Amino acid sequence: MTAWKQAALDTLPVFAAYLILGMGFGVMMSREGFSIWLTILMSIVCFAGSLQYVAVPLLAAGASHATFFFMTLLVNARHIFYGLSVLERYEGSGLKKPYLIFGLTDETYSLVCRQPYVKGEQRTGYYFAVTLLNHLYWIAGSALGGILGNTLRFNSRGIEFSLTALFVVIFVDQWQNTKRHLPALIGLGMTLISRVLFGRPHFLVIAMVLILIALLLLESIRPEYRLDVNILANVEADQEDDRV
Repeated sequence: MTAWKQAALDTLPVFAAYLILGMGFGVMMSREGFSIWLTILMSIVCFAGSLQYVAVPLLAAGASHATFFFMTLLVNARHIFYGLSVLERYEGSGLKKPYLIFGLTDETYSLVCRQPYVKGEQRTGYYFAVTLLNHLYWIAGSALGGILGNTLRFNSRGIEFSLTALFVVIFVDQWQNTKRHLPALIGLGMTLISRVLFGRPHFLVIAMVLILIALLLLESIRPEYRLDVNILANVEADQEDDRV
């Protein structure tokens, strides 16, 4: 099976999710009076679901560039961790690498990490196909939501919660597909502690820092939790043996 065919099959759940989530973003944009063309443009050049949802009220309120900068840093700080963990996977991607970096969303990251079977040159092709297909799904959903929002009148209150629901599904999926739950428990624990101690406006960045420190300590104490190319290679070999 070619990388593109496999990517199309693997991204079907993302297609269903992005169609709905993208529609939610499009509806929110239309509700605030923005054109469908701006909605599509944001999905093309921004492609950051949670940030796009946050950006809608900021755009409507005429927020400053500084506000957008710090909000982007706050909302997308988790991508620092994503980037560090895919350095080895994206090595040797050539001209495709900038787009792979740009398109590394939560859902793309999940698929990249749970499908290590791809070998050699197919690896980059598979990663690129997954990234591009997910991007197209989001653009299509956003455009459809913009059209519906401009033609139909309905109560869209609470539609932004669909993104939170997707994150919960991703977490559950990752939990079920790994036997090592300690990193996930650390993330949950540090987030809850930060939320209680520092409050809603400030807890996210603090939680990220605490999680990073805790995971580094875990790595030094428990080497089996170290994410490096050797462990990824062993996982691939194990899965290949299982299929044989």
